[in-house]
Amino acid sequence: MECFIKKVWQDMGEEVHQYFVRFSRGSFENRAVLNLQKTTKIKLKGSFEWANDFVKIAAEISQLNFSGIIMGKQEIEELSQFTTKKKELIYYEVSGLTSEQVKKIQDRAYCMLLDAENEEVKLKIKKKLPKPGKGGEGKVDDKFCQLESDLKYWTQVKEAFMFPECKKCKIAHTFLIEQIIIPEGEKDFSKIRELAKKKGKIIRTMEIDKQESKEEKEFVA
Repeated sequence: MECFIKKVWQDMGEEVHQYFVRFSRGSFENRAVLNLQKTTKIKLKGSFEWANDFVKIAAEISQLNFSGIIMGKQEIEELSQFTTKKKELIYYEVSGLTSEQVKKIQDRAYCMLLDAENEEVKLKIKKKLPKPGKGGEGKVDDKFCQLESDLKYWTQVKEAFMFPECKKCKIAHTFLIEQIIIPEGEKDFSKIRELAKKKGKIIRTMEIDKQESKEEKEFVA
């Protein structure tokens, strides 16, 4: 499993396009905030951008039963009849969804706001997405997603989220959207918004065991 930021670093922008649909041209600071504490357990806390990745890693490392809300832009046939539809999103309320079931639908879900818990893993995610806005407009909720797991899963967690070997780490990103690439020949505004690619740069700022570092990556997604 690889988080969406890692896929950007690997030039796999096509696979993470949906994460950037909501962004216009501009600078968006303090995005995808992620905090790690590694003591007797692995403790992760992050902003809303990490919801899907927290669910994916939890389903990968342990057998869990998930409950909460799944949003889709298209109907997800494996799930029961949707409970409501708001604008372009279909909302499903789910309960008892297994790790294997999550793996089957995860690439078709727009957002998974799910909770799960067993003896090795505890996942808790808030159930209402924040309103979109530019960085600096209001306080970032860096506890929107919370994941706690046994230390034996450190290798998987470290590789998935691009952590260095450390005890404590805080990561934040600035998304610099410099260009919007409009799909050729498309007239429908809603499809243009959905399909338009964003080109720019991501600045990744890290504080690793009290040592600061920074790296940048150009991307198209």
